Amino acid sequence: MKRWIPFVKSDPVVSVVRLQGTIGMGGRGALNDSGLRSLFEKAFRKGKPDAVALEINSPGGSPVQSSLIGSRIRRLADETGVPVFAFVEDVAASGGYWLASAADEIYADSSSILGSIGVISSGFGAQVFLARQGIERRVHTAGKSKSMLDPFRPETEEDIARLNRLLGQLHDNFINHVRSRRGDKLAADPDLFTGEVWIGESAVRVGLADGVGHLLPVMKERFGDKVKFRRFEMRKPLFLRFGAQMTQDAIAGIEERADFARFGL
Repeated sequence: MKRWIPFVKSDPVVSVVRLQGTIGMGGRGALNDSGLRSLFEKAFRKGKPDAVALEINSPGGSPVQSSLIGSRIRRLADETGVPVFAFVEDVAASGGYWLASAADEIYADSSSILGSIGVISSGFGAQVFLARQGIERRVHTAGKSKSMLDPFRPETEEDIARLNRLLGQLHDNFINHVRSRRGDKLAADPDLFTGEVWIGESAVRVGLADGVGHLLPVMKERFGDKVKFRRFEMRKPLFLRFGAQMTQDAIAGIEERADFARFGL
């Protein structure tokens, strides 16, 4: 109530948005721009917060969704004049670091994993298995590039070259984003954009983070002991839906676990 009484100084308020999980278009709990839109609107605009804090625990995912979410954070921060602080938990890697670098300042635990500024494409090849089973793959296209990297056909040098060009363009976008956000804070480290990761203090030394610290003490140091927190999180369904959605969620869960496992988590 005090915030609405004229001439009475209000206690500082920080909106806390939790960003947990992989970044992608679908799947239960996946982080994406559509699902986070209203959450960020409330976090930045409700009750005129003094800051927005991002709790990040993500191994990455979709480059496009990472860019969309990061751009939304910056757009709202600029429109409202509200500073943004990122606090990394276990990991902010790849797309997870894209989200962290959308903040004005980044803090991490001494054991947090940050970085992995690169792009990865993975798949499988099943053409030998099909041949052994006597199964013939039939594909008809209008346009020679419509069947690139078909997992049921052998890879071609042309397909690999095209994929490398695409990955290179995505990697350049990622590098440009990090450089535009971190600027002179970045060290002249040759491994910075190779997909390498850093932990805690080492991430601070190369400029991927501003310090080692946790949300509560850092925010109290910045805004005082009377600072209050409003939490905003994505709502998960009470019950899983059946059929295809259950299968999709199970696969998404396996993929998310595999993404975290790449960093030993």
